[in-house]
Amino acid sequence: MATADQPHTRNAGLEEQSVHLPTLDGKPAAEPDLPGGDVVVPVEPTQRIAAVDVLRGFALLGILAMNIVAFAWPFAAYDNPNINAGGSDTTNRLLWAFNHVLFSGKMMTLFSMLFGAGLVLMANRAELRGASIRAVYYRRIAWLIVFGLIHGYLIWSGDILFAYGVCGLLLYPIRTWTPRTLILTGSLLIGISLLAMAGLGLGLGWLENQAQRLEAKTQAGQPLTPDQKDLVQSWNEARVMFRPSPDELRQEIDRFRGSFAEVVRKRVAETAAFQIFYLPTIGIWGIGGRMLLGMGLMKLGVFSAARSRRFYLWMAILGYGVGLPLAVTSALDIWALDFDPIHTMGRGQVLNFFASIPVALGHTAMVMMAVQSGVFRSLQRRLAAVGRMALTNYLAQSLICSLLFYGYGLGLFGSLDRPALWLIVLGIWLLQLTYSPFWLARFRFGPAEWLWRSLTYGRFQALRNPI
Repeated sequence: MATADQPHTRNAGLEEQSVHLPTLDGKPAAEPDLPGGDVVVPVEPTQRIAAVDVLRGFALLGILAMNIVAFAWPFAAYDNPNINAGGSDTTNRLLWAFNHVLFSGKMMTLFSMLFGAGLVLMANRAELRGASIRAVYYRRIAWLIVFGLIHGYLIWSGDILFAYGVCGLLLYPIRTWTPRTLILTGSLLIGISLLAMAGLGLGLGWLENQAQRLEAKTQAGQPLTPDQKDLVQSWNEARVMFRPSPDELRQEIDRFRGSFAEVVRKRVAETAAFQIFYLPTIGIWGIGGRMLLGMGLMKLGVFSAARSRRFYLWMAILGYGVGLPLAVTSALDIWALDFDPIHTMGRGQVLNFFASIPVALGHTAMVMMAVQSGVFRSLQRRLAAVGRMALTNYLAQSLICSLLFYGYGLGLFGSLDRPALWLIVLGIWLLQLTYSPFWLARFRFGPAEWLWRSLTYGRFQALRNPI
């Protein structure tokens, strides 16, 4: 059996075994350059595991399919197609359901697991070199947190880099845990996040009921105690986010169509709320738990296409067989109650939360089988390039969308329906699948990756590919 100080990928059971896989061009592979950290020297392009790059590129593009609604509409519209241009027509609802079943929570799950997988790959490579990555890893994570703060407060309040950085600070000491321990601990953390999410939904429902009761009491001429007034005020503040009135929705849209300073003021409030309230209560448990799952699965060779085709076939069957019915049930449940936001935050999202991991594993299995069989090789190369430039492409998605939707750009915020948003998604996908391989044919890293490495190592890194 593996001991705690044997961080290798495995072949069968929960024992560990090192693997060596080719890249897409057939050259020997080592570790990919994942957002989870780096090694003592930057990873060369010929040292990357192609399967991880392809999977990360796939996940990154999929994340945009969900984020686009958060870029384009107030928070209340994210899971409520009734609140957007085009309203509740069938096309808008079907596109919401498509995203909900295949993308919502699934791509974030996949991307978070790959973040954890990155640390395993770094540790493996450092162990083979007899080197320590501790100082480099923490410097790299510290700069990721800085990037997250800049991104969240100045570009887009839906930033995930800060959360990844905070969770990443906690990963290094547990990098040598066995796959079994990592997976069990990750599952426990995810369970805590699930309970917190369910509690939030129940709490909002209770708060709404109490506020309605007290408002009826006020209308009947009965005075409220100070505590009761505070409760009503708390609900009114929450209601603006979940159940905005038409006037409140219009005010929200007008703010994001305003000047850069106006948008930043709104963005600061949203980003701070996420970092202060959501991240400690729900986010850090769910994101951190997924990272631990990714570390365990990477040690098992799941993300590096090291398992048998039979293994991935059963992984797809079980992942989709369990996850898709849950996700469909969640979508139908939310739809049946006409996208009631409190219900969506409660039972609807809890069901989808359960679905996210098995569906993400189903997606993983399909990508791994594609890599093993060599189908769609040109698309795989392009996805791998997108994955190698994950930070650049993530930030590029935010910059493009912010200039499309906010007032200091084209000011389209609150004006496009879901079919139009999907056209934008497809356009950005095509753009990133085109420029990523073009860039990497000439340069060793994406622009953001180059800056990240230069700051981490305290010196400018060579950018151009050797001729």
